[in-house]
Amino acid sequence: MAKKKGKSKRKLEVMYLVCEETGDYNYTIRRKAGGEKLKVKKYSPRLRKHTIHNEKKK
Repeated sequence: MAKKKGKSKRKLEVMYLVCEETGDYNYTIRRKAGGEKLKVKKYSPRLRKHTIHNEKKK
């Protein structure tokens, strides 16, 4: 296997999905830094319904 030169790997970072309504850190994801922040509808166990979750670093 040949090494690739000049191309650096971007490290995966641990991000958290935080509930917009309660502020709970319900989910963790690993993704590359940069780009747009995620806004996803996920299940919130405290409210027992689906709510919007935003990506946040701790």
